[in-house]
Amino acid sequence: MVIASIDMKDGHVVQLKNGRDLVLQRDDAENLISEFNRYGEVAIIDLDQAFGNADEKGETKNTQLFQHLLRKGNVRVGGGINTVKKARELISLGAEKVIIGSAAWNSSIKDGESVLNENFLQELNDAIGKERVIISVDAIHGKIAIKGWTQTVDVSLVEGAKQAEKYCSELLFTCVEKEGCMEGTDMQLVEELRKAVKCRVVVAGGVNSIEQIVQLEKLGCDVQLGMALYTGVVNLKDAFINCLNYEKTGGLIPVIAQSPSGEVLMMGYANKEAFAKSFETRRLTFFSRTKNRLWTKGEESQHYLDLIKMRADCDRDTVLATVFPNGGVCHTGSYTCFGSEVDAKSNLERLYATVAERFANPRPGSYTATLDAKRVREKIMEEAEELTDEAESKNDIIWEVTDLIYFMSVLMYKEGVTWQDIYDELDKRHKEK
Repeated sequence: MVIASIDMKDGHVVQLKNGRDLVLQRDDAENLISEFNRYGEVAIIDLDQAFGNADEKGETKNTQLFQHLLRKGNVRVGGGINTVKKARELISLGAEKVIIGSAAWNSSIKDGESVLNENFLQELNDAIGKERVIISVDAIHGKIAIKGWTQTVDVSLVEGAKQAEKYCSELLFTCVEKEGCMEGTDMQLVEELRKAVKCRVVVAGGVNSIEQIVQLEKLGCDVQLGMALYTGVVNLKDAFINCLNYEKTGGLIPVIAQSPSGEVLMMGYANKEAFAKSFETRRLTFFSRTKNRLWTKGEESQHYLDLIKMRADCDRDTVLATVFPNGGVCHTGSYTCFGSEVDAKSNLERLYATVAERFANPRPGSYTATLDAKRVREKIMEEAEELTDEAESKNDIIWEVTDLIYFMSVLMYKEGVTWQDIYDELDKRHKEK
């Protein structure tokens, strides 16, 4: 699968050739991460940190935007992360994994000394967990490259990778001389690396076609992609679709639909055409075996499943689709196909989905559909006052809090705020304490 890369320099999204020469620059990072996260993980790299261009506070021109993006998707971060404190801070801000480059390696090796900065890596593992650590095994002509690719360590890629594997959950291999050149990566080096280690391997640098992405997928490697995406040579939709294992499943891939809060809503099957339509329309589409055609969920009921993102499992033979449900998902009218309406438990996400459905498909007499932005704010003030000034018993508090949460949900929907956004902010505050 492809991990899209957002490389940042001087406050802009950039792509560099060989890590030095500016090839393109743009200023739509938020739009990019929204799009990229639909298809897989996203890597955000602070190149200024990597090149040592930080102020006395350790910040760069990218810092504010960089931190803003960390909760916008399944994000891994890299660029000049050389202290445990910095790594922990990035995880607390929302990063799922940190990419450790030069700090993982000893720039000069004395007799009997490890090529790895083992004390730092062990401290890092103890602080955030090995599963959150990615080590860069960047290489120039087969030798480990460090210091923003300006130096090499006298150790081979394969030997360095075998040692690094003890301290990380995956390795990021960049073939530096191929980086940004759009000439394809060094497949021989990749094959040697893949055979040498057991952990996840992500390949970057030079990958320039769907065919090579699929070839790397068959080797058991993921791809971190930059230049080929930004220049339109490769698109994420085609990469995602072509990396799935249709041979194993007879052409139809099981697709599990879940709500943003993780509730399983339904399961269906999709072929290449169905996946393509899902990505193009942003509404989850299946291949119906009974209808023998593509079928977009909600085409009859209007209870569409708005696509947020898709993730393939480790064997690439099952897909998990995170969707926003516009009303009941089951043909019975139930919120989920795995439980009756009577037994379904209420929660904040289900309330939010119901609010969304009332606005999308107003019913006669629907109170929700009558609420405009001004009125809903007035109601929140009224309910908050009733809660604080009038509610005395436990039942009174339950009643007023329920009213308040309902009107808050309406306001959130109107302003494009989800409960997941609220959970993320609570999580951030918890980790900061």
